[in-house]
Formats: sequence, C-alpha cells, structure tokens
Amino acid sequence: MPANKSVGTALSLIEQDASKILTITVGKHNVVPGNEIPRADAQSPPEVAFNVSSGTYMVIGLDIDAPFPSFGVLGPILHWIQPGLKPEPTANGLSILKATTPFVANYIGPAPPPGSAPHRYIFLLYEQPAGFDAKKYAPPGGKNLSNWHRMRYDLGAFEKEIRLGPVLAANYFRSN
Repeated sequence: MPANKSVGTALSLIEQDASKILTITVGKHNVVPGNEIPRADAQSPPEVAFNVSSGTYMVIGLDIDAPFPSFGVLGPILHWIQPGLKPEPTANGLSILKATTPFVANYIGPAPPPGSAPHRYIFLLYEQPAGFDAKKYAPPGGKNLSNWHRMRYDLGAFEKEIRLGPVLAANYFRSN
C-alpha cells in the first residue's frame, strides 16, 4: 500500500508516462524505475535531473516498505528532503538539479533490516512553493534530522502545510 495519495499517483505516473520519470543517478547507477541497487552503492545523495529550464524545485525521498514490504508499520520512512534545487542545463536537454540551499532532512541511504526483502526508495520532484523557508523545517544549526522524525512520515501533512503542488516527476529503486 503506498504511503499516501502522492506516492500512489507517482508510481502510476511513471508507469504510464515516461516523460515523468525523474532521472536519478545513485553512485554509478542510472536508475531505471524498480531496478535493484546494492545498499553499499546508495549511501550518498543521488544526483537528480529533469526536463526543466527554470524554477526552483524540491525532492523528497521515502522508503515506502519499512520495516518490511509485507508489514509497513513504521513506514514510510523519510530519507531526504532537499529544497532549493535549481536547473543547470546539459547538452542532452535535461537539467541537473543542483541544491542552492541546505537540506530540510539530510539524505540517509537504504538500510532495510536483516531478513527483509528489498525496499522501494521513491523520489518525488515538486515545484518548490514561492516563499518556502527551509530553515523553518530543518533541524537548527544544519544538524541531521533524527530517526524519530523520519518514521511514519506524514507526507500528506507536509504537502498540505507548505502548499506543495502535484508531483512533477518520480523514480524509485529497490535496495537490500
């Protein structure tokens, strides 16, 4: 069961419209929706790119299968909120989205518990609302977000509170 309406919509979107697949590079892997990436290769924040030329964007990453795909009592688990993404055009028509502001939630890599099937790690791209103040939502002093604030993450409440629009693009990988 998807974590919220946006996750379900994003999964459907990328299955139905290839132009809505967020380009993600994790370590040395170019992510094709649903492919498996070893945990060790996914411990650094992904590079994201999309077909945009201007604007400011935000990416949110979630583990939607925590703690086990068949028993999601702790999920979703928040893995990343990076606002302030600005497009830097490349020769292939995509723009790499580079962070211009600190994170709201630092990136944490995959870490399914022993014995679990691979988890799905989904990344959702939104247009950042005008006037969004990342400092209001980030831990003070650039500290990492605690695990306590990541479990059972209420994406719908965050979307509503900061007035996020629809998911523009998404992608996900599986990891052990």
